[in-house]
Amino acid sequence: MKKLLTTIISLIVLVALIIDGYFLFIKNKLTQATSSAESTTTQSTNSSTSTSSSSATSSSTGRYQNGTYTGKATATQWGDVQVQAVIKGGKITAVNVLAYPNDNGHDKQINSQALPVYKSEAISAQSANIKLVSGASETYKGFTSSLQNALDKAEVN
Repeated sequence: MKKLLTTIISLIVLVALIIDGYFLFIKNKLTQATSSAESTTTQSTNSSTSTSSSSATSSSTGRYQNGTYTGKATATQWGDVQVQAVIKGGKITAVNVLAYPNDNGHDKQINSQALPVYKSEAISAQSANIKLVSGASETYKGFTSSLQNALDKAEVN
């Protein structure tokens, strides 16, 4: 009887470990993949548009027309992100962040660290192809999408 009880308890513990492993390793990955896909879909369907304020003068150098171009506000899981690109001499000289998630202390802390990096990298890269700052992936998605929209408006045709 004692041996049977020990075997049953061992099986219950084994099943609990298997279920725990599933939730820890497999379900979390599936949830993240689904969340990422939903975020991308939401981002493209819920984005509001903004007008471009530009004094578009053609530039002989660079791939962009001089002016100030405002990208569309891009919806993210934590709030909208909207940026503005300043083009001088056909190059990105400044990136201004007009809107970003800052409803709570956590958002403010992350974005106060990530946004200056994103702005600097965009100017260095002269494009929206920048590296992700760990912990600020939603802001990254909104920043790069809005910046790309602004740069699309600024491109020399």
